[in-house]
Amino acid sequence: MHAELLRMAAELAGREEPFVLAVVVRRQPASSAQAGDMALITAAGEFHGWLGGSCTQPTVVREARRALADGRPRLLALSPDPEAERRPGVAVFPMTCHSGGSVEIYLDPILPATRLLVFGASPIARALATLGRAMGYSVAALMDGEAEEGVAAPAAGSAGDPLAPGARSYAVVATMGERDEEAIRAALALRPAYLGVVASARRFAQVRESLLARGVAAAALDSIRSPAGVAIGAQEPAEIAVSVLAEIVALRHAAAAAPGTPQPADSPGQAIDPICGMTVETAGARHTAEAGGRTWYFCGEGCRGRFLAAPERFAAPRQPRRSAGGA
Repeated sequence: MHAELLRMAAELAGREEPFVLAVVVRRQPASSAQAGDMALITAAGEFHGWLGGSCTQPTVVREARRALADGRPRLLALSPDPEAERRPGVAVFPMTCHSGGSVEIYLDPILPATRLLVFGASPIARALATLGRAMGYSVAALMDGEAEEGVAAPAAGSAGDPLAPGARSYAVVATMGERDEEAIRAALALRPAYLGVVASARRFAQVRESLLARGVAAAALDSIRSPAGVAIGAQEPAEIAVSVLAEIVALRHAAAAAPGTPQPADSPGQAIDPICGMTVETAGARHTAEAGGRTWYFCGEGCRGRFLAAPERFAAPRQPRRSAGGA
């Protein structure tokens, strides 16, 4: 089974599709799982492999999708006595299997490399491409929306296409006066999470007016970071590239840590106990509470009581997530 799962992982990685590898690292009888048992969970929640009884799957799939959302690995412990398993660095959940055993599972999210789209042939653009590759980005060096000579790119429309609209990408225009408007329009069309323009405030104001006259929406132009980069007194091309990449890194981490980061929604007919994380069937549920304008469901009276002691910790309305490149 391991060979089959590894082949599947290689295929998904080749298509730049995210997935999670889950491995049993510890078990206590009478769990049917064994140390080393493995599963693969796709971004769509498809489960392949074996981690013990099927009762572990809902928790593993839910936590795997959360790992894909924030990019962080995690160690899960499923136990019939959750309180006895609590310790730093471990997310503990009730074991709903009737075997009475417990299991610990490590989840490792495998994400495609973040894309860095660099527009321009200037020394700053070339420094951005060089440093971006050194930082592990999948770099597409572009000019007027086309890949530069010598830059390998997947076929347009493929899963790994760096120019696919909506791809997890960050774009920088460093054309430095050479067809700036065309490059910015091409970058905006790709809907990146961040678009920075390396230009003086005066030059960008001129470009903005020109693009407005051409029909580009003001809201799209307002989302652009210009001058791009953090203020570190950069002068040389490599220094400016460092400042721009530092801004991108800061935005990436801020977005991942934002409290409004979307998490997988409850499945139809099911809800997640906000205290212990157990999946609860909503039809005929015995333990519920009303707070924050919604109904909350619990596995038992113990979790319900903990919730009611401080509902504001769980029932605060979520704030909408802002785009990393938003104004």
